[in-house]
Amino acid sequence: MTLAPGSTIGIVGGGQLGRMLAIAAAQLGYKSHIYAPDEAPPAAEVAASFTRGAFDDEAMLARFGAGVDVATYEFENIAAGPLAALSAQAPLFPPRRALEVAQDRLAEKQFVAGLGGRPAPFAPVSDLGELEGALADIGTPAILKTRRFGYDGKGQVRIADPSQAASAWASVRGAPAILEGFVRFEVEFSILLCRSLSGEMVLWDAPQNIHCNGILARSQVPAPSEIEGPIRDAEALARKVAKALDYAGLLTLEFFASGGAAVFNEMAPRVHNSGHWTIEGALTSQFENHIRAICGLPLGATALTAPRVVMDNLIGDDVLKWADILQDRAAHLHLYGKGEPRPGRKMGHVTRLG
Repeated sequence: MTLAPGSTIGIVGGGQLGRMLAIAAAQLGYKSHIYAPDEAPPAAEVAASFTRGAFDDEAMLARFGAGVDVATYEFENIAAGPLAALSAQAPLFPPRRALEVAQDRLAEKQFVAGLGGRPAPFAPVSDLGELEGALADIGTPAILKTRRFGYDGKGQVRIADPSQAASAWASVRGAPAILEGFVRFEVEFSILLCRSLSGEMVLWDAPQNIHCNGILARSQVPAPSEIEGPIRDAEALARKVAKALDYAGLLTLEFFASGGAAVFNEMAPRVHNSGHWTIEGALTSQFENHIRAICGLPLGATALTAPRVVMDNLIGDDVLKWADILQDRAAHLHLYGKGEPRPGRKMGHVTRLG
């Protein structure tokens, strides 16, 4: 399948990732049609069409699918089931199987472990008794996470001592959860891989990621040379994951470099915040290669355009510094059109080369 320029790409989700996908699609001559429940999502500002609808409205998703040539999604916190109505009308990439695995933290850990990956110690938790037993087995400190619908530090609580089990369980409100052992690490990094419909794969240099309060603050490449071994192991695992899922599009896997090993954290079946630097910092961005992949085009080269690239997120009131940022002529500013800043809300990012 090769889609000619002028075809329409359906994007489920209207946030900044959908916005940047639509921009990349337009550069290649494609039209984008956004589907989201919001009244005025940021992605709709740069797309040819916008349909407002709930993510679980199968009838609306089917009508949306009938009006596009291929479809994709910008985040994984949507139910995979209703997307079947969409995929019955238009090809959907990445495949729903990838979404099903990635949106359940337990299924995700089990899937990766089955491919030879090394996740942190984990145990399923469905009630307080199971949590207490898991803490006895795994020890503390540990992190209790809801199995579904968590991102940017949401849906998780750190447990420093077993006596905190009851309060931690109350904080997740009885949702199916997973307990993960705490990983002491030297560096956090991610692997960005794109796989075409024909099975061709490309990877970018692995960025080192720095988080603040559970939210990505900075990604920079190249990562420290001392974690070269863990990065190579993580790349090999990413290739296995993509092949096992018969993947098409951009796939992100996050890791901890710990004691010379790559410890798997989580995966995202989509373009990713830690890859925003690729817009200016690589010959082909993660967004363009995702569009190329799902449209059946050859993938672009991923080499760096500068010896060092740093991307900083603009979170909350950081965005108010936009005028100062533009005083730096080497700064590449991206604002997401989200309106009023709020604490913890990603409002934009800035990338610097060299």
